[in-house]
Amino acid sequence: MLKGKTALVTGSTSGIGLGMARALAGEGANLILNGLGEAGEIEAIRAAMAKDHGVEVLYSGADMAKPDEIAAMIAEAEARFGAVDILVNNAGIQHTAVIEDFPLDKWDAVIAINLSAAFHATRAALPKMRARGWGRIINTASANGLIAQVEKAAYVAAKHGIVGLTKVTALETAGSGITCNAICPGWVLTPLAQWQIEDRMARLGLDEAGAIANMLEKQPSKQFVTVEQIGGLTCFLCSDAAAQMTGVPIPIDGGYLAQ
Repeated sequence: MLKGKTALVTGSTSGIGLGMARALAGEGANLILNGLGEAGEIEAIRAAMAKDHGVEVLYSGADMAKPDEIAAMIAEAEARFGAVDILVNNAGIQHTAVIEDFPLDKWDAVIAINLSAAFHATRAALPKMRARGWGRIINTASANGLIAQVEKAAYVAAKHGIVGLTKVTALETAGSGITCNAICPGWVLTPLAQWQIEDRMARLGLDEAGAIANMLEKQPSKQFVTVEQIGGLTCFLCSDAAAQMTGVPIPIDGGYLAQ
């Protein structure tokens, strides 16, 4: 479906982003990966993805907190492939604390990577998308982009901002062949969620099963969303069937937001 297209997925060396990248490669898109990790592990991921799907896969180590590096990453991708046809703004970090104890540097980092990076990447990629008359921008928001949760001031603010940025981008590109939507996952079993499981185990004195049950208490399905399911939704949003879906925050959350 996506043969000949090029996709850039930020935060794609693990977790949700890696699942999205693999799904897009499976549909024939060339990939630019971005994210943190050990160099040898990242190269193994890159090489395996290229071999398994017969696509070209590059890696950029751009720091998503630095606008100049984001712009350079987009420019490098455009120089190699002509344009970034599919931009997935997925990079994210987390910190939890009540507002009065929230470290200022953590606030700045969460806002920079979870929200501002998406603006900078979108701003850089849009001109070539407009020139081609086709583009897909997919922002990873969260259920916390639509509802709030205690001790997550920066994350909730950033994800609400992502939903707003998605709507503005959609309105400004309406009718141009470009769409912009936000995926809003509930609990997904990723390294970020694993850290929160371990935190609950230590903080609440629970075993792993108890910590998972505690975490999934508000997710009616009592099951984690999988990265493969999110990858499938990502590919759908790139399809012709979704050409008139734009500006939409799409929950994939086991019924979390239905309550």
